[in-house]
This record gives sequence, structure tokens and C-alpha cells, in this order.
Amino acid sequence: MPPSHSLLAFALASLLLILIPGPSVLFVIGRSLALGRRGGLLSVLGNELGALVLVAAVAFGVGSIVAESILLFSAVKLVGGAYLVYLGVQAIRHRRVVVDDGDEPRRRDSSSWRVLRQGFVVGVTNPKTVVFFVAVLPQFVDVHASDVPLQMMVLGAVFTVIALVCDGAWALLAGTARHWFARSPRRLAAVRATGGGMMIGLGGTLVLAGNKL
Repeated sequence: MPPSHSLLAFALASLLLILIPGPSVLFVIGRSLALGRRGGLLSVLGNELGALVLVAAVAFGVGSIVAESILLFSAVKLVGGAYLVYLGVQAIRHRRVVVDDGDEPRRRDSSSWRVLRQGFVVGVTNPKTVVFFVAVLPQFVDVHASDVPLQMMVLGAVFTVIALVCDGAWALLAGTARHWFARSPRRLAAVRATGGGMMIGLGGTLVLAGNKL
């Protein structure tokens, strides 16, 4: 375990960073506007599960290799950005699709798994998260103690839990706003298109940004 003072300092730093709206918040809001509260929360959960994979990669040295390799970093960035653009395009294409609350449970479960999987892909291909963990996690680790990878895993878990709560709040707020717009099919289609446009813009920004994010 990391020292208690380091753990507290990291938690406070993570909270301040997460509270500042950034790409993750834009992704969550875009998904919530396109899919509603349930879809937004599932996207948040998938996103944070993907972040945990990145924590493990950083803890065991893989993340630093990606962050220091221009080729690998660019590949991850392009895949993540392209996938966000794809999700945005899909949201716009299906903006007028009416969801029937009486759908079969199997169909809803399939849709939930798909949304969760999409959030996971976005989370695990986010190069900014890799860079953040590579740059920040080692600063809060006691290098003279044993189990340095375990310390990093604990710190990463703290970060993802805080992000899960904060991003979940954004998902609920955006999903609630979408629920009001849902009273009008035309307004709902516009909101879905707005959410898709936000994801396309975010993906394009990620693809066109410089290598050092």
C-alpha cells in the first residue's frame, strides 16, 4: 500500500483534476445525450474499466513504453479518436430511432453490453490517460518500499473510483436533460445529434492533436 499521506494527496489531486471538465466529461455528456442516463452510466463504467487496464499496463511498465514511443502512441491515439468519431456518426445516423420501453429483456441486455463494451474501448485507447498515469503515479509511490506495481494499482483504483462517481454525476445530469427533450421526437433527435457531434469533435481533436497530449 502507498503511504497514507501520499494516498490522501493523490486522492485530492485526482479529485481536482477530474472536476475540471475535459475529454472524459465531454464523452460522457455526449453519450448521455445520445443514449440517456442508462447509456451514459454504462459508458462511464466501461470507460473506467478501460482505465483500470491502463493502470495495470503502467504499473507493469507497458504504459511507459507506449508513452515514449511516437509510433505506438500515435497508433493508440488514432484508434481511440477514430472510434469516437465512429460512435458519433452512429449516434447521428440513428438519432430518429424510437426506443420502445417494452423491448424484450434479452435485447436490452445485448444493448447494455454493447454500450459497456464501447465505453471500455474508448477508455482503454485514451492516450491522455496513459500519459497521466505514467507521469503522475510514480510521484506518489514509495520507491523504497516493496510492491511498487501494487502501490500503483491502488493509486489507479482510487483515481478510477473518483472518476466513476464524478463522471456518473455528469451522466445523470445530461441524461436527465435528455429525458426532458424526449417529450418531443424532434427535440430528442436534435439532442442525439448534438451528442454525436460532440463525440465526433472530440475524436477529431484527439486525432489531430500533437503527440505530446
